[in-house]
Amino acid sequence: MTRSIVIGAGILGACTALELLRAGHQVTIVEPGLPGGEQAASYGNGCWLSPMSVIPPAMPGLWRKVPGFLADPLGPLAIRWRYFPKVLPWLTRYLASGWTEARVLRTARALRTLLQGSPALHAALAEAAGVGHLIERRGLMYIYPSRTEFEAEAMAWRIRRQVGIDWIELSADELRQREPELDRRYGFAVLVEEGGHCRDPGAYVAALVALAEAEGARRVMARATGFRIEGGRLRAVRTDAGELAADQAVIAAGAYSRALAAAAGDAVPLETERGYHAMIEGVEVGPRTPLMPSDGKMSVTMTARGLRCAGQVEIAGLKAAPNWKRAEILRDHLIGAFPALPRDLPAERVKFWMGHRPSMPDGLPCIGPARASADIVYAFGHGHVGLVSAPRSARLVVQMLTGQPTEIDVMPFDPRRFE
Repeated sequence: MTRSIVIGAGILGACTALELLRAGHQVTIVEPGLPGGEQAASYGNGCWLSPMSVIPPAMPGLWRKVPGFLADPLGPLAIRWRYFPKVLPWLTRYLASGWTEARVLRTARALRTLLQGSPALHAALAEAAGVGHLIERRGLMYIYPSRTEFEAEAMAWRIRRQVGIDWIELSADELRQREPELDRRYGFAVLVEEGGHCRDPGAYVAALVALAEAEGARRVMARATGFRIEGGRLRAVRTDAGELAADQAVIAAGAYSRALAAAAGDAVPLETERGYHAMIEGVEVGPRTPLMPSDGKMSVTMTARGLRCAGQVEIAGLKAAPNWKRAEILRDHLIGAFPALPRDLPAERVKFWMGHRPSMPDGLPCIGPARASADIVYAFGHGHVGLVSAPRSARLVVQMLTGQPTEIDVMPFDPRRFE
């Protein structure tokens, strides 16, 4: 039986472990923390299962805003001055990836193949893990003060249409009927019915890992540090608790995957886009459908734990301390968007979180074999689409490891595309 090690127990690692088990592998999951714990990006993300998240973060003309990103530490996208010299090569590639509409369209087409149908894939996984109630498929909504603000994003919506995404436009009255508690400054919306969301990403990931263990996977609480490769074949994964014999391995360690990829022979331009969330516990006020306001660019979702607002992009590396003022902005946006929320919330009812999105500069993940050995496959760098893309990414990884044709074209996700 093939001995396969999955490095990482986030959403990518959990889905990959289950796919490997179904392929008849002996599976070991290596993860230093608790699955679904607060240390993981999977825990604190925006909860969205959004097949329409095909637009890369960089768009034409974004380069003009870089001085503002440096000057405003509380803007939607901020770059810390001290980190700027280190991130400059990554940032240059980031801006270049969205330099023209043609480049954005190329990225969108690749992401569409990876994301399409994802809510149904998640629903099946959740049912198998006994947490079917955590996945809801009731659409996702983008809200605007008026149609004018929607039309200002014409390129993004035009590209979405070109790759097969449909939506329903809602007038002010229709929006009010759907979301009566929403502030009346919003007068236009688009509803993407194929979207869904997860009501508790941390609990969902924990349930998937528990299912994998129930089906025979072994979980080792350790940190992977490298590999023992002989003659191009993987023999073991090295960890801070010793070696683990292995025939195959998957690197799904999120923002911490860069050093492991280097140990497997590849210098990948992986960076962390630090994201924040604010969650108000114990409230019933909030959206019926998860929504994203155009004046905030943050997801607002009623979860099993409370009303969550997630977003922000901060480029500051893995080690810098959080800037909790960024989370306070999210909290204040929630209060401003839903007038019925209490203005004097006690501190213990508002929870702040910061995590690390693993991001490649072109908005596309790394899915493919390592240079040092085809026995090692990468599954990281998913940026803003880690949750939604996990089921199909996991299937692609297992298809690669088992020598099957991949169900979609994986060339856009080649780990060595920047060479």
